Amino acid sequence: MGASSFDIFESLFDMGNMNMGGRGGMGGSRNRAVDGQDEYYNLVLTFNKAVFGVVKEIEVTRLESCDTCNGSGAKPRTKATKCNTCGGQGQVVSSARTPLGVFQQVMTCNTCGGAGETFVPCNICSGDGRVRKTKRISLKVPSGVDSGSRLRFRSEGNVGRRGGSPGDLFVMIEVIPDPVLKRDDTNILYTCKILYVDAILGTTIKVPTVDGMMDLKIPGGTQPNTTLVMAKKGVPVLNKSNM
Repeated sequence: MGASSFDIFESLFDMGNMNMGGRGGMGGSRNRAVDGQDEYYNLVLTFNKAVFGVVKEIEVTRLESCDTCNGSGAKPRTKATKCNTCGGQGQVVSSARTPLGVFQQVMTCNTCGGAGETFVPCNICSGDGRVRKTKRISLKVPSGVDSGSRLRFRSEGNVGRRGGSPGDLFVMIEVIPDPVLKRDDTNILYTCKILYVDAILGTTIKVPTVDGMMDLKIPGGTQPNTTLVMAKKGVPVLNKSNM
């Protein structure tokens, strides 16, 4: 069965942004706030620091409010004027004639970016109201992170425009593998070899852990590939509220 004319029309236009008839759904958006974008940072940790957690000082480059224009984007001592393209509404209507009638799409004004106003741009930020700066941030990395963990630090991303909320900072974790210890979720694995007579009679050996060298008792009659457990020597469960 062939597609109906409505099916074809719906594939060409976003019906959620259309208004039928001759009136556009214009809404006042003068000085509309725009939220800041998120920033991302890749952090490399050693095996032990990932297990126990650490406080790290990092440098991030992000957009912050322009001191010259106080975030307005306008050149100091100048005044904004109503946008001639949208008449101060911040939106314009694009019409399309179809066999079903005239459909209108409301779009953000390209001239003023939805602000409804035009102005002489600030010489420092070129009218954006924000400038890119480098800032040192102290991050508390919780214990138990692993490669692929993503930590979210709220409001540490790019500042918003016209009073919009700042974005967040996402820290992507990469952990350098330990040459001896292997991680399996919250467990830490270590493979050791012992003499045949020690496996039969039993013995005590020194094994590496994240807390240093520890004594491990090998019971008599231990078979090959046996797994012995040392309680509370694994990885803390990562606080999921930080993810």
